[in-house]
Amino acid sequence: MHPSVSSVPPAPPLPSSSGSAAAQAPTQTELLDFASRTAADAKLISSLPLDPEGRTWVRLQGPGGSEAWLIGWPPGTGTGWHDHADSVGAFVTASGELRENSLAARLPSDGWKTLELTEGVDRERRLPAGRGRSFGQHHVHEVLNESPDRHAVSVHAYYPPLPRIRRYSRTGQILRLEQVERPEDWQ
Repeated sequence: MHPSVSSVPPAPPLPSSSGSAAAQAPTQTELLDFASRTAADAKLISSLPLDPEGRTWVRLQGPGGSEAWLIGWPPGTGTGWHDHADSVGAFVTASGELRENSLAARLPSDGWKTLELTEGVDRERRLPAGRGRSFGQHHVHEVLNESPDRHAVSVHAYYPPLPRIRRYSRTGQILRLEQVERPEDWQ
C-alpha cells in the first residue's frame, strides 16, 4: 500500500486495562473494539478523501503497537484473495457495505504454491456500516465493495504489524499463491 493521504489524525488509543508499563499484545477482541470505536468516529471517517477510481488509505495509530488503516473503497473495488500471514486482525465497515468471502479451512502457512480446496470451505459475510469481524493468523479472504454507485469506508487493525501479505488467485476450487508482499511494498 502507498498511502494516498496523510493528513488524517490518529484514532484514539484503547484505554489501558492494567497499570503495567509493559505493553501487552492486543487480542482479536481488542482490535475489533478499536476498529468499531474508530469506525463510529464520523469526523475521522468523513476526513478521508475518496477517489472515484482507486482505493485510498491512511495509516492510523492502532492499540498496543498494532498496525491500523482507514480505507476508502470506490464502487466495484476489492482486494483479491489474500492473507495477513502471522498477524491476527479485525475490520469494521464505517460507511457503505462490504462483502467478505473467506475460507473456513486452515491452510499450510508456507511451502506450497497450489492447493485444491475441498467443497464447503467458502464463507460469505455482508458487513453493512457498524458491522465487522476479527480473524486469526493465516485467514484467507477477499473484501469487496459491490455497490455500483456508493463508496464504502472501513477501519482495519492487525497485530503484529503486517510482516507480509500473501496474494492468491482462485479458479474454482484451485487456490494459487501468486505474490508475497512485504511492508516496504506498501508503506
